[in-house]
Amino acid sequence: MENALSWGKNVVKYGVSLIKLEETELNGRSNQSVASEFIFLGLCDSWELQAFLLVIFSSLYLITILGNIFIVLLITADLHLHCPMYFLLANLSFIDLCLSSVTTPKMITDFLKANKTISFGSCMCQIFFGHFFGGGEMVLLVSMAYDRYVAICKPLHYSSIMNTQTCIRLVMTSWIIGFVHSISQLAIIIQLPFCGPRELDSFFCDIPLVIKLACMNTYVLEMLINADSGVLATICFILLLISYSYILLTLRHQSKDGASKALFTCTAHITVVVLFFGPCIFIYLFPLNITWVDKFLAVFYAAITPLVNPVIYTLRNKDIKIAIKRLRKVDSSS
Repeated sequence: MENALSWGKNVVKYGVSLIKLEETELNGRSNQSVASEFIFLGLCDSWELQAFLLVIFSSLYLITILGNIFIVLLITADLHLHCPMYFLLANLSFIDLCLSSVTTPKMITDFLKANKTISFGSCMCQIFFGHFFGGGEMVLLVSMAYDRYVAICKPLHYSSIMNTQTCIRLVMTSWIIGFVHSISQLAIIIQLPFCGPRELDSFFCDIPLVIKLACMNTYVLEMLINADSGVLATICFILLLISYSYILLTLRHQSKDGASKALFTCTAHITVVVLFFGPCIFIYLFPLNITWVDKFLAVFYAAITPLVNPVIYTLRNKDIKIAIKRLRKVDSSS
């Protein structure tokens, strides 16, 4: 944890020093106005298509909110689900609930507007909370993989390793690393001078697009920020690969019934990991720089992934299905 904090501080210090060097070249540009807002170009220009997308994304967002809230409340209320795996799942649903609310409401309301603008402060908030919840979810997915690793590879020690304190520490670690990752990037970009073009060919603010609007040479800063996101994503992805590789190797030596149940649970986890890390890899690590592809990946990451998680865990999870049946029985009896 201390290494992560010190690394984040070094990133901020280096970025700020670069900005100060560039600002010395901008002292003579006082006649340029500083941008107080940005303009989104949105997903498309057609009003008919925007009306269609308004209905689609409004429905998806409503399902996402209700689905994730339902999972959190169900796990909280059902005593049979009070175990480490579902404690982490409830936190995942809460993060997805927050992550989808960072950009999707603004996108939906902008479908009704001709001028899709966002203030500088709101843009910085989108960047901060997007990376805060996104970075936290990466680490939380690693924690969920670790939980499955202990449960399958060290079942006799599961209760002693994955106790309440360990679960709380894992969740707190995900929030702290997400915060350090987000604040280290925001501290760099918030000090950039924006005095040129204000148009963002997207529906929300994200660092790769916003940083290109700065009236200074941002090549080094882009590399620095991409390295920040890349290191976090790469470390998490490698840890996930190691965990699930050990799990799959262990399942080969277990009984058929036990292995099939564990594999069924891990399949849901792996599906969520692929859907979450897939867009991140092509947005931050290996950007394609193809407008329609970038918009598709952004929509998938911001609006679709938070919806897919509750669907996967609800439809494919036997314990969740049983808990829903118990809830229906309680409602019918009352």
